[in-house]
Amino acid sequence: MIYNKVKKCRKRGSKMKAYERFLKYVSVWTTSDETSETVPSADRELVLAELLVEEMKELGIEDARVDEKGYVYGSVPATPGCENAPALGLIAHMDTASDAPGDNIHPQIIENYDGKDVVLGTSGKTIKVEEFPYLADLKGRTLLTTDGTTLLGADDKAGIAEVLTVVDEILKEGLPHGKICIGFTPDEEIARGAKHFDVEGFGADYGYTLDGSAEGEIQYENFNASTAFITIHGVSVHTGTAKDVLVNSQTIGTEFHQMLPVSERPETTEGYEGFYHLVSFHGNVTETKMKYFIRDFDTEGFHARAAKMQEIAGSLNEKYGAGTVEIEIVESYYNMREKIKPCMQLIEYAKKAAENADIVPDVAPIRGGTDGARLSFKGLPCPNLGTGGYAFHGVYEHITVEGMDKAVVMVKDIVGMFAK
Repeated sequence: MIYNKVKKCRKRGSKMKAYERFLKYVSVWTTSDETSETVPSADRELVLAELLVEEMKELGIEDARVDEKGYVYGSVPATPGCENAPALGLIAHMDTASDAPGDNIHPQIIENYDGKDVVLGTSGKTIKVEEFPYLADLKGRTLLTTDGTTLLGADDKAGIAEVLTVVDEILKEGLPHGKICIGFTPDEEIARGAKHFDVEGFGADYGYTLDGSAEGEIQYENFNASTAFITIHGVSVHTGTAKDVLVNSQTIGTEFHQMLPVSERPETTEGYEGFYHLVSFHGNVTETKMKYFIRDFDTEGFHARAAKMQEIAGSLNEKYGAGTVEIEIVESYYNMREKIKPCMQLIEYAKKAAENADIVPDVAPIRGGTDGARLSFKGLPCPNLGTGGYAFHGVYEHITVEGMDKAVVMVKDIVGMFAK
């Protein structure tokens, strides 16, 4: 294993770096399962949970534990004189997305990266500077990539590694701090990560998720999100006698999709622009099932998008007959902006910490969601910070050792600011 090779190279007595922890964690398969009704959605997530509890106890986190739903919790008491400081939560998620395989991960470690295209093992795939132009800015760093057959797992095992490295260094260096609360969630990638999070038992006044991309990202605005499940019913008969009788559900499905604005898809939008995203389309003549993500930063726009889809379904039912198109829209999470606005010191601390780490702060909306969005609505204001990774959810995912180190420095500084 690559982690064991790195471990042997580390000097005796030296602190474990974030990337070393990361390489250990990615060896554990934790892809969540959207089709499962259990919590966590896959037992494999518990393997990492138990590993993390063991490591936390080795660091001196005596109350480290995993609950019956697979959530990992622990805390570090405040140092003398900092007992009245706000308790700060540091949160990351254990599962990885199902967009690419998440088991048998074989990371590539590229030292002194030359800023050019990166060949991913023998997969035939290449991370191209033309497609990822920021790669030129990573020249000289140590780059961690996949071998082209799996995702890497930086989303969000990099966040976990950074949280525990922050705690490890704070304890070993004897730095003053308020109470630090640690939480690792299952099933974030299937929008269930914060559902069973015990906010009251967690004990934090404020929190940060470490679940962003490049180091220096600071995010407190995210999409309002829902998922539309569509079932279309057709009529199948022999094609020889099909005239005026056969109703092809797949054709109606494509018609539904074409009635949505082409300019409002993920591949045609950016910044604060919302979209409709066709996630899956499965069917035959008799029945077709479609799934869409609906996303918008603006609350009115968010509800208008849902209404638009209902309107299209109604129009097609008028055309093809009542009950032809069934649609269910399930809301997932909401824009945390309204919950963060009253406590903007969280953003100011993060900006200052980034600057202190020689990082240009990048305060921008998340074109996605985090556990922090739901946690903010559950009473724990929780903006999101970058981990140093890029191109999540696919075989081109990558991260740098230096980016992870800077994220650690930044979070340590934030912890110190809360102690003052």
